[in-house]
This record gives sequence, structure tokens and C-alpha cells, in this order.
Amino acid sequence: MKTLRLVFLLAMPILLWTNSIATPTNYGYRHIMGTAQQNEQGAKKGLQTDSAKIEQLLSSLIPLRSELKKEDLIIKVARIFIGTPYVAHTLDRNNEETLVVNMRGMDCTTYIENTIAVLLCVDKKQSSFAYFKQMLQYIRYRKGQLSYENRLHYYEWWVTDNQQKGILRQIETPNPPFTATQTLKINYMSENYNSYYMLRNKPERVAALKKIEDQTNGTKVQYIPKSQLNNTELLRKVVRNGDIIAITTRKYNLDTTHLGFAVWHNNGLYMLNASSLKRNGRQVVEPKETLYQYLMQQPNSTGIRLARLILPNIR
Repeated sequence: MKTLRLVFLLAMPILLWTNSIATPTNYGYRHIMGTAQQNEQGAKKGLQTDSAKIEQLLSSLIPLRSELKKEDLIIKVARIFIGTPYVAHTLDRNNEETLVVNMRGMDCTTYIENTIAVLLCVDKKQSSFAYFKQMLQYIRYRKGQLSYENRLHYYEWWVTDNQQKGILRQIETPNPPFTATQTLKINYMSENYNSYYMLRNKPERVAALKKIEDQTNGTKVQYIPKSQLNNTELLRKVVRNGDIIAITTRKYNLDTTHLGFAVWHNNGLYMLNASSLKRNGRQVVEPKETLYQYLMQQPNSTGIRLARLILPNIR
């Protein structure tokens, strides 16, 4: 999954959505595009289903604010979505930008966003679908302003904007283990605009994105090299359960390629994520392999960036 939405193509007892969902068989190009009318009809039907189930979920979680520590609550919510099918491009099936709410299929970014939106509602003791949508839009778009150009397509945009909003904070110390520096160059979307349905024949959108890409280029960020992701006392002090993990990459014009939530087991660090891999069932999973084991099999993956949710009203 390319990190951009992160082109990120760039979380059971409360398994509300997956019990009634048939596993998708083919989410190829034709299925994804469909017709505008089909997309609109399907979205409305799905939205009605999601609305009731989100409110039910929020009502069940709010009492746990005083019972669970912050890290435990994050992991609990992230695990609720285990088994949800991995589906790419769920935000790009419309001719014009709209707020997409889809709890029935997720990529790695929408998995993170849906989980955080639920947690923000719980933090504020809000159980309405309207508030959930408000939080989702706030997380997904620059300053919460809905437009394709303002969608936070790259991880760097996403994490920086959400830090400015007070939703999370980036972790870049201590050194070690943050011993590596990545100098960003992110022009993937503007140089591959024909790969994006909502950029084709939209030169003004491409130009707007390229301007922001170029403003980001040259930014230096700290990350933990994958060789330092062993099960060490230092790493356990630095990375906490529920931290947001972004996998850094050496792929041209990208900053990261995958997202997930950190979760510790006795034998090491794992990453809850919406996985496109066949061996993981193409779904949200808590993998059988540690993050170190996974990354050592990925030659283009260099390490991880880290961010931590604030959630001020949860202990």
C-alpha cells in the first residue's frame, strides 16, 4: 500500500461490522469506479448501517473511560475492527470530494482514522453519529476543511496537521533508538496523476497538490531504523501500546508506505493494521509475526516513525 492515503494503498466481543459482511472477491479498477449513481446509492445504504452501529459502539465504550488506561482503551478500540476486509480507494469513488464513512472496508489509513475518530468521541463523551463524522472530517482534512486538495494524502501532511490540532504528538526522541534521518521528497501524486481517478483531467488539482508537495520537500524527520526494532528494554520504554506507527520507505517520491497501531507481546513489538497481504486474509489483523520480522522481509522499508494520541480526558 503506497502511503499516500496514504496512498497508503499509504483496528471478539464487539465485532459489529464483520459478522454480516461477505468477503469481497474483486476490488479491481472497474469495481472501484462503477457509476456515480451506483456509488451514491451504495454509499447511502452503507451510511445508514454505519450510523446505527457507530452510535451503538460509542455508547458501549464511553463507560470504559474511567475503567481503562489510555493505552488499553486505544488497543481495545483498534482490535474491534479485526476481521474487517481490506479495501483500497474507498475515498475515491466520487466525482467530487465528500466525507466518506465506511466501516465495512478499510485501508491502513482509514483504519487509523476510524479508530481515532471513535476514540475522540469517547474522550469527549459523545455518542452521536454526527459528532463521529465531525471528528472524522477533522482528522482527515487540513484544518478540517473538506476538499480533495485539503485531504491529507501523505503521512507527513497527516501527522503534522493532526499534531497542530492537538490530536497527537510526534515522537522523535531519544537517540537511540531514533538514530536515522529521512529527508522527504514526496511528488508521487503529482507525477502519477493519471493513476488517481479524482486527478484525471483535473490540472488545477494536480497543480495545487504539487505546490504543497514541493513545500514539504526537504523536510527532515527522525525515525527508528528497522534493525533497532528488536525486543529490547530501550524500545519498550520508547514505544507504547497504541502508538501510531508509520513505516518509512526508500521508494521514490514517497515518505511512508503503511500505518498501524503498536502493540506489545511478550516476544516483541507487533503492529495492528489493515493488511492487503493474502497471508493475512486481506483484512484488519494482529499479525503472527513481529514488526521486526515483517520489516526485515521488506527491502524497501527502512524503519518506523512514531506518533502518540493525546486524548486529554482519558487517564
